[in-house]
Amino acid sequence: MYSIVDIETTGGKYNEEGITEIAVYKFDGQKVVDQFISLVNPEIPIQPFVVGLTGINNEMLRNAPKFYEVAKRIVEITDGTILVAHNAKFDYRILRTEFRRLGFDFERESLCTVELSKKLIPGQNSYSLGKLVRALGIPLSDRHRASGDAQATVKLFKMLLAKDSDKEILKNSVRNTPKNQMDTKLIRLVEELPSITGVYYLHDPEGEIIYIGKSKNIKKRVNQHFTSENRKSRELQKEVASVSFEATGNELNALLKENEEIKRNKPKYNKALTKTIFSYALYQSTDEDGYINLKIGKADGRKKNVTTFTNMHQAKAMMQSIVEEYSLCQRLTSIKTGTGSCFNHSLKACNGACIGEEPAEEYNARVREMLDKYSYTNKNMLVIDRGRDVDEKSALLVEEGQFKGIGYFNLNYQLNNMDIIKSIITPMKSDRDAQHIIQSYLRKNNKLKIITLDTVE
Repeated sequence: MYSIVDIETTGGKYNEEGITEIAVYKFDGQKVVDQFISLVNPEIPIQPFVVGLTGINNEMLRNAPKFYEVAKRIVEITDGTILVAHNAKFDYRILRTEFRRLGFDFERESLCTVELSKKLIPGQNSYSLGKLVRALGIPLSDRHRASGDAQATVKLFKMLLAKDSDKEILKNSVRNTPKNQMDTKLIRLVEELPSITGVYYLHDPEGEIIYIGKSKNIKKRVNQHFTSENRKSRELQKEVASVSFEATGNELNALLKENEEIKRNKPKYNKALTKTIFSYALYQSTDEDGYINLKIGKADGRKKNVTTFTNMHQAKAMMQSIVEEYSLCQRLTSIKTGTGSCFNHSLKACNGACIGEEPAEEYNARVREMLDKYSYTNKNMLVIDRGRDVDEKSALLVEEGQFKGIGYFNLNYQLNNMDIIKSIITPMKSDRDAQHIIQSYLRKNNKLKIITLDTVE
């Protein structure tokens, strides 16, 4: 659990400043679950340049509560959380100073989104909150007011959590969470999980990830782990101390994150990925008469393929589908062997490529149309899918046929700028498994919105 904090002050000498406004958003990693926003009477004058910056003046604060009147609420909402702020040293120092004046030692773990942004989103021209969120396409209203800046920091931190592929932020959070008694542990862990699509992480008492999985219903899937009697599940039940999760909004993002993060984090209870997740592939060749032939074969990393399949049944179903959709020849797609016309020609479902009646140029044009649809070789595109919230969409980036990563956006204008697109995307590895996952998902979900990036400036 995190407390996203922003504080406005009077300005003045170091450690003599007073708080004029505070906003605290309690954030569970997915959504805000509590909030506290208040003007504060600092009992000292505000520096003139601060009045010009924030718009908060001495008259506005005359009847505002003094810090001691809001201190209890601040302690309560931040209890058991990690304090997160943009330039956290400043906000944390101001809070500790105010509490020290009351004789209370305020201590919290803290994270700085400036430092995290420099690590996870390198190469930005500026890491000031206003310029950074503008560059990332994150909406920011009421700049230099506590609530507006804190809301923007929540959105920035949510993006940073998604970009943290090594899950160091997550591990640190789990490590500092108070542990419950073992006898109620599994019930409590399941009750706290949502029934959403995403990736989940099982942690040991030290916060280390011991298992990673994905599901369309995280709560249901983790409950299966905790109620199963198989050997691996029983071992997990003994060792697990905490469960964290990351919403992905859709199954494609969950599959890709699971694939990448198992390989990156190597959890002890995930099977070693010694072989790929697909077994068969679709290959193309051109015969002596100039016709493009299609054939299913065993997946071979040394050969260039059109697309891949998990098993032979899936491959055959796909081949039958494209033969019907594009009026292709059964013989030139290896569905039927032998000589002469294929069976579909007698049904007038094949235009006679098998016996030379249809010119190769005409036949090949339909084959290339199919190849363009099912292979993203050399393509530049964004695949748009459901996001984690109702007002959000996800974007999957492919450049020159290479999968680059996934990200999330709220506003369509973010997709009109290539710099913003690349900033919101969390880089991911473009291996053969990722390619298979994407192609397989696109085959099953052919109504997804796809934006050709040649049209993006």
